Amino acid sequence: MWRSPEPRYDVASGLSQGARDYQEDSIVTDFPFGMDSGIAVLADGMGGHEAGDVASKIVVTEVYSQLKFTSANFAEDETHIPQYLAQATSGANATIRDYVETNPDAYSMGATLCSVILMENRMFWMSVGDSPLYILRDGKLLQLNEDHSMAPQIDFMVQQGVLSEEAGRDHPDRHCLTSVIIGGRIPKVDCPLKPYELRMGDIVVLSSDGLQYLGEDKIQKILHRYRRRKSAEIAGHLLEAVNELNHPEQDNLSFSVIKLNHMKPVERKIKPKPIGEASEGNASLSRVVPMTPPTGEDTTPEDVVVVDDTAETRPEELDVPVLKKAVGAD
Repeated sequence: MWRSPEPRYDVASGLSQGARDYQEDSIVTDFPFGMDSGIAVLADGMGGHEAGDVASKIVVTEVYSQLKFTSANFAEDETHIPQYLAQATSGANATIRDYVETNPDAYSMGATLCSVILMENRMFWMSVGDSPLYILRDGKLLQLNEDHSMAPQIDFMVQQGVLSEEAGRDHPDRHCLTSVIIGGRIPKVDCPLKPYELRMGDIVVLSSDGLQYLGEDKIQKILHRYRRRKSAEIAGHLLEAVNELNHPEQDNLSFSVIKLNHMKPVERKIKPKPIGEASEGNASLSRVVPMTPPTGEDTTPEDVVVVDDTAETRPEELDVPVLKKAVGAD
């Protein structure tokens, strides 16, 4: 019996509005079957600020589109990947600035960012804000990226005995951001120059801070218990745990679960097509065929001509009026 080959990555995402009136998280993942690389981008719109949902969509759209545009270059020289991540972040920041300039009511809108690029078992990332990037390894949960909020300082005060554990956990400034994409200068970014190498059995989770309402002990317990299951099942259990928690102030939640299915050698690396190179002699290539309609024919945009680019018929042999009739034109 034939069985399809196993993809390198097993990826699933989850999204929940929580107890909030609007969804201000955005997430996109791109791990095509047959590829040895993948992209995940997540943004958490600034809650309580104007147009946080718009900000997260702008950041995810701009970062993902720029990374996708340069993705054919990833395999050629991985040392440039941090630069691609930085350029994509800068572009998103500029787009936020342009949007606010033309929409003054959106002043102060912003979003966090966690963008990840995987090359085989090597993971690069860029993060701004407090959206955590977790890894479960050997049963232990570890946050890989920096937390650009007041939470680390408050936790330090708890460790030093300045604050009680309860006061630190419920501190009103805990979620105040020290860095965010807001259209101006970005005070802090986390973008290591060297990749983090994944092992078989690792589980990567990038998420908005809404997942942290569960607590890291609970997140670790769920990931470890279902570590041998598919990412979709793990994502389902995380969402179920958040729903069962039923926290009255549950924030928006978005996350992606990523697992390595195998670490087989790459058979054929993706590479960019050289600028100026044209493929000749291939009749099946899609192409644009200039066509001159018969005298007196209406040339409005409604005149649609369908051309089968795999057919052997030459442009001069096409019966334009017949084709137009076939698609419903006059």
